[in-house]
Amino acid sequence: MAGRAQPSGPAGSGGGAPGLLPLLLLLLSAAAIIPRGHGQNLVTEDVTVVEGDVATISCRVKNSDDSVIQLLNPNRQTIYFRDFRPLKDSRFQLVNFSNSELRVSLTNVSVSDEGRYFCQLYTDPPQEIYTTITVLVPPRNLVIDIEKETAVEGEEIELNCTAMASRPATTIRWFKGNKELTGKSEVERWSDMYTVTSQLLLKVGREDDGVPVICLVDHPAVKDLQTQRYLEVMYKPQVRVSQNYPLQGLTREGEPLELTCTAFGKPQPTDMRWLRVDDEMPQHVVVSGSNLLISNLNKTDNGTYRCEASNAVGKSHADYMLFVYDSRAGEDGAIRSVDHAVVGGVVAVVVFAMLCLLIILGRYFARHKGTYFTHEAKGADDAADADTAIINAEGGQNNSEEKKEYFI
Repeated sequence: MAGRAQPSGPAGSGGGAPGLLPLLLLLLSAAAIIPRGHGQNLVTEDVTVVEGDVATISCRVKNSDDSVIQLLNPNRQTIYFRDFRPLKDSRFQLVNFSNSELRVSLTNVSVSDEGRYFCQLYTDPPQEIYTTITVLVPPRNLVIDIEKETAVEGEEIELNCTAMASRPATTIRWFKGNKELTGKSEVERWSDMYTVTSQLLLKVGREDDGVPVICLVDHPAVKDLQTQRYLEVMYKPQVRVSQNYPLQGLTREGEPLELTCTAFGKPQPTDMRWLRVDDEMPQHVVVSGSNLLISNLNKTDNGTYRCEASNAVGKSHADYMLFVYDSRAGEDGAIRSVDHAVVGGVVAVVVFAMLCLLIILGRYFARHKGTYFTHEAKGADDAADADTAIINAEGGQNNSEEKKEYFI
């Protein structure tokens, strides 16, 4: 941060050209003849710059009364007095000069340029304020060292990432693919520079083969600085047995069987063989490389068939259990399925016919029962009173016949 304004004596110059001695003497005595200021204020800002870049220093005056402004280096040598540069260092160049500002650029900044630079205003009393230049140095090199170029599945390996000669000390982050990992860092200081080494312990598996391990630097002087190493992991074979024929369905007597064994590993498996786990391999079985063929299955072929594959890391296997069915096993099942379907269809037709018959009979009986009640009611309609209606209803047709016989 900029320092607090404070009284100051005359500034030293140093490093001037031989013919400038009278002028320098004039500068040294200038404080005695500077007019009084009236509420003037010096303003400046701290500067942070990356090594090799350009730093700009600005000394500004509020409420200027044309007092003289000068800029001094950390050794209090005059860099600029107004618009004149007594110092030999040509890296300092005047950017702007006026009654209210003295702005100077410093090119190709190095660590030795770091420190306090003083802005002075020749008032009575003189005013002074300082600005601090901070120089950042990015890491010179970023290197990953790996304990083993080739690891075996299940091993724990050590990786070290080193960022050399940075200022300030850098922060190192680790990634495996897109996943961030945690390392352990150590910082060493050499003069004004820092070297950081981060250690990562990593247990590797077959899924890590070909995956990049990335060392990434967090530093204010640089962006996206990283280096990476690809893991090389060896692992024993992964074995799989597939059935080529029959593609679907049962393995039945008299039919062929073809199996294929596939194995993947690193290094690629060099030895692959078929065997029968629970007995000797039948003589009619044909083995050709990764394929096993039985042209005419019979029940003596039942058992477990194993494919083994090996490489420099180890050995693995996969099993196939064979059970041979009767030649008509699938057909009998199909016939039974057809019979069940036919029986089900017949039962459905019979049930439907019975339902229809019941509906027809119900409607028939309902209609005739209504007619019967109608005839009974006719005798009751002709009665003079309730008692006669009951008698007529009970007598029905017989009473009518009796009446007819009486009048005759």
